[in-house]
Parts: sequence; structure tokens; C-alpha cells
Amino acid sequence: MSVADCAALVGRGDPDRFRATMAAPVWARELLFPIYAFNLEIARAPWLASEPLIAEMRLQWWREAVEAPLPRAHEVAGPLHQVIRDAGLPVDVLLRLIDARRRDAWGEPFADTAALSAYIEETGAGVMWLAARALGAPDAAEGAVRAYGWAAGLAGYLSAVPDLVARGRAPLPDPSPGAVAELARAGQLRLAEARHLRHGVPRAAAAALLPGWQAPAILARAADDPAAVAEGRLALSEFSRRWGLMRQAVTGRW
Repeated sequence: MSVADCAALVGRGDPDRFRATMAAPVWARELLFPIYAFNLEIARAPWLASEPLIAEMRLQWWREAVEAPLPRAHEVAGPLHQVIRDAGLPVDVLLRLIDARRRDAWGEPFADTAALSAYIEETGAGVMWLAARALGAPDAAEGAVRAYGWAAGLAGYLSAVPDLVARGRAPLPDPSPGAVAELARAGQLRLAEARHLRHGVPRAAAAALLPGWQAPAILARAADDPAAVAEGRLALSEFSRRWGLMRQAVTGRW
């Protein structure tokens, strides 16, 4: 059980988040990789078996691991337990993140945009808030971090739409171009909200926001060309991705 195990897992399963974490200070990586590995583990749990009850069992195992007073002998659960203890991570946020993935296990479509928004709040925004808290963000920074995390989570979700459709899911409550563009604009508004509140986020915690470096460009593309979502044309060029990450990591501006 080590942070290196967590880093290797994230590198294989979530390369964009791995790249963002490697752009963070070394001390921050030690705290971030266990959180991101945990997120990856519960995100993929619903897809590892065709039977929803098996996925439920995996997610329940993670609930128990998070709430356990002692670390479990597991490559991710062990390091995560240490971060929870040392950084004082809010366990309720971790549990809500796990519970949100139960929807993925059963493949339930979202009833409306509000339901999709709540899902992104508990997943994308929740993960980013956990990362920021691990790096020392105070309670006063939660609004800014969650707004940025929601926008980043939406950008990632819209990018995943073609894959979700291919897996037999109905990822959007309304896939019409107008509704997709409106959803993307809602993400842009959350980005603006986060930037308005950015003064409350200490520089040391800004590394937690690096995984959202592609969100502004992706949301702008989805708002201007909503058909790009279903057609899988949201991905940025390799140059744009590398430059955007480097810029945010060096300047701290998001």
C-alpha cells in the first residue's frame, strides 16, 4: 500500500488527471493521488460487472472502508485512510460521492437537468473539494472550488457522452442542441462564479483545481457547437492541452 500504487492506477485509468497532478508540487501529489485513485475505483465499479447488485457490493465495500476506524490492506484504501486522517477530509463528502455512483450501477437516466446537476455536484465538484481540503483550503473556499469543480465535471461528462451512448446509456435528459448548449452555458456561468470567488482559495490549494484546466475551452466549444458533444468533437489538440495545463500550473490562474 503506497502512494506510488495510487499514482500508477491514476496514470493508467485517468491520464488527464494524472498529468494535472504531476504538474502540482511534489508534496501535493502525496495527498492528491490517493483521492484520485479512490475516485477512479468507485467510478469504474459500476462498469466492472453486468449485474448491478455486484456493483452495489463493491460500492458498499468502499463505504465501509471510508468509515472504518483502521485502514484496510488495499492499495488505495490504505493511503486514502491516511489522507482522511491527516488532512481531516469530510467523510460525508466521500460517502455522497460513493452514493452518486449507485446511479451508474443501475443505468438510470436523469429525470431532468436538475438531477444531472446534482450528480455532477456530488461527483466532479465533490472530488475537487476533497482535493482542495487535502491541500489546506478553508471552509470559506468551498463555494469557489465547488463551482469550478462542477464546471470541470460537466466538461468531462459532456466529453464522455459518445462513450456512454455506445454503452447503452441515455446520459443527457434532453440531448437536443438547444438544451446541450444551455447546459454548457450553465457550466460557463459556474466558471465565472468560481473566478469571482477565487480570492478565497489559497495558492497552496490551487493545485487541486489543475484537473479542470480544459473546462473553459471544452464548455465554450459545446456552447458554440452543441452537435460536437454527440459527435465526440470536444477534445482539444495536444498542443492546446499541454499549453493550457502549463499556463495554469505556472501562473496559478484558473
